[in-house]
Parts: sequence; C-alpha cells; structure tokens
Amino acid sequence: MNFPKKITIFCDTVNEWTGRIFGWVIVPLVLLTVMEVVLRRFLGSPTIWSFEVLKQLYGLHFMIVAGFGLLYGSHVSVDVFTMLLSKKKKAILSMISYVVFFFPFCIICIWQGYFFAARSWAMKETTWSVFAPPLYPIKTIIIISFSLLLLQGISEFIKSIYVIKGDEL
Repeated sequence: MNFPKKITIFCDTVNEWTGRIFGWVIVPLVLLTVMEVVLRRFLGSPTIWSFEVLKQLYGLHFMIVAGFGLLYGSHVSVDVFTMLLSKKKKAILSMISYVVFFFPFCIICIWQGYFFAARSWAMKETTWSVFAPPLYPIKTIIIISFSLLLLQGISEFIKSIYVIKGDEL
C-alpha cells in the first residue's frame, strides 16, 4: 500500500473513532436537559450548574465531530453548481476549493485558536455565572476540532486526486 493511501486510512480512522466515541456525548446532554426541565418545571428546584455544563457539552459535541461529518459528507453543500459536472470535474473543483478556502481557513482557526486557548489557560478563565466552570478546556477543543477537520480535509483532497487519476482508493 502506498503512502497517500496510508494517510487517507489514518485520517479516516482517526475521525471515524472520534465521531463514534464523542457522538455519545449527546446521551448525557439529553439526560441532563431532561433532568433540568424536570427539576425546574415540576419540582421548582433549578440547578445553578446545568446551563453551563450543557453549553459546554453541546460545544464539545458540535465541534469535535466536525471531521466525522466531513468524512460522511454531512456538511452543508451547494450542489446546484456541481450536480451537472462529471466525477472528475467535481474532484477538480473540490481540490481547488480545499486549497483556496478549506485549508487556509482550518490553518487560521488552529493558529488563532491556539492564542485564544493559551490566553484562557494563562488566566484560568471561567464563565460569568455563579457556578463559574473553567472555559479553557472547551476553548482547547477549538484547536483539536479544527486539527481533526484539517486531517479529514487532507484525506478528502487525496481521495479527489485518486478520482482524477481514475484509480480506486
């Protein structure tokens, strides 16, 4: 097996397992939401921590599975312009889009996300609420998420090269 295929398999596997593992974050998210609704509406005893925890769990779930979403093509796509193109022309357009838009965007988000998270870690940033959970772990997820997204973008770029060459991956 050649090197580009190994890279693609590695990237796909990392994002596949990340998606499978962190997809389960939705379970405590739903359970905590139901618990808070029951406590607030029926027992008149809301918690001071649930809003902050739910917000961070949702942020984790939404961000960390972005590469998994790209792997399975679940991101928003405007196919009106590409539906009439051949498979090779779609691959060429995809490669151009990755180079011009996707890779620079991911790199800038990783770079700026690093400074964003580093400042948060340096000052041990917390939220404004009475509960005041730390914000620096969730801000670190930005770097991890965009790194996983970049990894999957590399895999998709390599797959486009194989489509253009007419090879099966």
